[in-house]
Amino acid sequence: MTVTQCARQSPGRAGRSPTDSRGPGGSDGVTTGVLKRYDNIIKSAEDKREYRGLQLTNGLKVLLVSDPTTDKSAAAMDVNVGYLSDPDELPGLAHFCEHMLFLGTEKYPEENEYNKFLSEHGGSSNASTSSDHTTYYFDVLPDHLGKALDIFAQFFISPLFTESATGRELSAVNSEHEKNAASDTWRLDQLNKSTADPDHPYHKFGTGNRDTLETIPKQKGIDVRKELLKFHKQWYSASIMTLVVVGKETLSELEALVAPLFTQVADRGTRAPSWPQHPYPEGRRRKRAYCLPVKDLRSLSIDFPIPDTRKHYKSGPGHYLSHLLGHEGPGSLLSALKAKGWCNSLVGGTRIGARGFGFFGVQVDLTEKGTEHIDEIVELVFQYIAMVRREGAQRWVWEEQRDLMAMEFRFKDTQEPRSLVTGHVHLLQEFPMEDVLSAYYLITEWRPELIDELLELLIPENVRIGIVAKCFAEKCTQVEPWYGTKYLQEDIEDAKINPRNVFQAWKAAKPPPELHLPPPNEFIPSRLDLETSSDVTSEAIAPAIIKDTPLMRLWFKRDNEFMLPKAFVTMDLVSPLAYADPVCCNLTSVWVLLLRDQLQQFAYAAELAGLRWSLGNAKYGLSVTIDGYDDKQHVLLEKIVDSIVHFKTDPQRFEIMKESHVRAIRNFEAEQPYQHAVYHQALCLSDLVWTRCQLLDAAKEITAEQLDDFAARMMRRVHVEALMFGNLTRQRALQIADTIESKLPKDATPLLAQQLMLYREVELEKGAWYVRETENSVHKSSCASLYYACGVRAARSNVTLELLAHALSEPCFHVLRTKEQLGYIVFSGVRRSNGVQGLRVIVQSDRHPAFLERRIDAFLQGAREYLENMTEEEFAKHRSALAAQRLERPKRMSSKASQLWSEITAQVYNFDRPRVEVEQLNTVTKEELIQFYMKHISADSSERQKLSVHVLSTAEGGAGRREQDEDETDTTGKQAEPIKITDLVEFKCRRRLYPHPIPFTNIPRKGAQCKL
Repeated sequence: MTVTQCARQSPGRAGRSPTDSRGPGGSDGVTTGVLKRYDNIIKSAEDKREYRGLQLTNGLKVLLVSDPTTDKSAAAMDVNVGYLSDPDELPGLAHFCEHMLFLGTEKYPEENEYNKFLSEHGGSSNASTSSDHTTYYFDVLPDHLGKALDIFAQFFISPLFTESATGRELSAVNSEHEKNAASDTWRLDQLNKSTADPDHPYHKFGTGNRDTLETIPKQKGIDVRKELLKFHKQWYSASIMTLVVVGKETLSELEALVAPLFTQVADRGTRAPSWPQHPYPEGRRRKRAYCLPVKDLRSLSIDFPIPDTRKHYKSGPGHYLSHLLGHEGPGSLLSALKAKGWCNSLVGGTRIGARGFGFFGVQVDLTEKGTEHIDEIVELVFQYIAMVRREGAQRWVWEEQRDLMAMEFRFKDTQEPRSLVTGHVHLLQEFPMEDVLSAYYLITEWRPELIDELLELLIPENVRIGIVAKCFAEKCTQVEPWYGTKYLQEDIEDAKINPRNVFQAWKAAKPPPELHLPPPNEFIPSRLDLETSSDVTSEAIAPAIIKDTPLMRLWFKRDNEFMLPKAFVTMDLVSPLAYADPVCCNLTSVWVLLLRDQLQQFAYAAELAGLRWSLGNAKYGLSVTIDGYDDKQHVLLEKIVDSIVHFKTDPQRFEIMKESHVRAIRNFEAEQPYQHAVYHQALCLSDLVWTRCQLLDAAKEITAEQLDDFAARMMRRVHVEALMFGNLTRQRALQIADTIESKLPKDATPLLAQQLMLYREVELEKGAWYVRETENSVHKSSCASLYYACGVRAARSNVTLELLAHALSEPCFHVLRTKEQLGYIVFSGVRRSNGVQGLRVIVQSDRHPAFLERRIDAFLQGAREYLENMTEEEFAKHRSALAAQRLERPKRMSSKASQLWSEITAQVYNFDRPRVEVEQLNTVTKEELIQFYMKHISADSSERQKLSVHVLSTAEGGAGRREQDEDETDTTGKQAEPIKITDLVEFKCRRRLYPHPIPFTNIPRKGAQCKL
């Protein structure tokens, strides 16, 4: 488990001590409704935002954040209650209540008023329900924060819960449950709850479905709408609510905006529920459970019930033990397990179940060999715990964590407004106002006795073991009631059939010599200064090419915006071998898995010290990225490149990673139907894609010897394209790049220009309509995905398509999701791939895909009238909102770097794209938008290019087991039948390919060219 952070100076404070209000209104400038202010909130020294805490007269706690430079405002409300407080007879009521608050209030009765307003003003919204919290949030363009807050506040003041909306939205809740029904994450989480003490609220089923919220209540004579109103009245009390608001206004202006609105939320005197009694009392510990997954997963969880540790946030005992048991470096538990070939990854740490209780757990994935050594793995965990107990709480370990965390807090990236409000609104419930920003970063109290107390709970008598693997299917004779998960739970006995008494072995565990505490972290930066030398690239919009050789090109830009001692370094090792055939594709994938595996021990310390790294593969080759403090980036980068260039396969690890890769390909079958639709669209539209079947067949035959030969050949036929951005000088960047190039094989041959060409997209004929049909046997839901091709990307068509998608997004959701209740997943937006773009609409539902397509078509046909009836004012709102979204500045260095890198990898080089395209957008007229719709989307167009993908469920209860739904309201008339795509090769070889977009900047093409 990764730990972060280290401080060279103390964090800043945002002002004075808490002050009491002197009463409502008046010349003293005190806002009506404010009981207390907090101007002593601890913030990072680099944080330019201003903060103020409030307690309103109704008890509601508020954090105000003033940021005059923000290009988005945001707000989040947290209600300190969740599904643990559901009435016993109505599982899922808290979640249902969360859904219903979006659908009209007394002041704003229109069901889509909230989402419509946000959509027109560059915003978005969402909500979530957990065990003991329900959180609502939105963002919006800064000039419209006041109106958005007014609509938002009414959720908590006067929701309608209309009968019609209640009946319809139940379908969405049920659809959400069905989406989760075949998800192992949800199934395992509920299995843990279902095996808890049945008298404890943790035992409950939190999502709800049609049975729990309609069928059974009707049978019992329960009026669900009345219960919703009752639940809202009981729990939606200002006394257990917190609010965070980010705006461009001053703190006093934000206070004047927020207080009058949110003091209207009723204070019902409600107290937040707490559960100090653990859901796993003594009689439910010392258990072992086997579980049959949907996917071919293998994992082992070793959990210990513990109290809620958040009250000790200033000393961090849970964090200390999480750091040690979750470590991945030399002497770690993971290293010992990998050496035995039993697992590949491990996570260890504390987690909160709900207010009052928590868990300390170690979770590992299992290799095939690992499934045969469950008891020994558990014993090794207890041996590591014994080692930690023997060594005692080490102050130097704690201080290293303290310093790393403080460093992260000091140089924390600016958070997006929406992330800031959602990340802190929950913390307002748990921590003193002054610590709400720093609670998980600044630990100041060395309390070794708390570490010892927690260690005393990590004993065999308290353990709960969960084993997930298909190989234990025969053991799983019990069935979990809500998701139908097959499992078996048994006691861990003192005496077993095993040749030895494992329980006693766990109790008497003695650490072997290979287990020891981690060494001091050598990646902690010693230099945290900003570069001061002048550099023209820091003022330029575009990065400059500062190194251009036959084997490598380096783009460089000095940062002058974020002003942090960090840098972003990324490079692609491009080779035509990487995706040459299914065998090569598999070898590349397994190679990357093995490289990550080899680098894990060395690079983990770098991660702890704030150096994030990734190593991945794509069609074009390998990609390496390092992001974080610039001081020691080169050390990690050089190690990664050395590992790539001088790679040698460990045969034992090869077999493990190969098997893991094959399982990953197979497990795609259990992904959501909409993910299958996206995959099949790519199969149809990209000129070259190896199918999962082809990859699976080829993967079975690859060998370690093949991989060694492949890796050596690929590194001799490679081009390195790199970007370095941040707190770097040109000289340092060149030194790093020269070192990287020098590590390439001396006999490496530059690639030809043709070998660096990008893949292309299949062009559908004008007026064509194709359909690709496939089946899914895992999920009950089916899916229809409709794609309308709009041609090659260019500035004006880019923004016109985006404007159309923006204008249709909210009505699409409102019609297909809220009104027609086709399913929980309804998406519309722009699809871009290989330089080509189009509009895509996806609906996942329990209805037949052909029916879903008709309903989507009906909506899109009605969109013409919607666009034509749109007033110029409404059109201007959509255009302005999209313009503001496009001009939003990246908040993090990595986000800015990713923007630059995407232009480089797409070979378009429009580094000023937001400004260039917004200039075009501002001249798009309503008539032009309608013409774009008529040409590309309307069924009446002779030029429309449409591709449909139907994913039909053949699972029990799925849409494939019944006739196509009849659509009595379908008035679109009969359309020509689509042409079915049955043979992908035949389909593609009869179609033309789109050209690539024209580069915005004329950058010479890389690669050797022959001049005849």
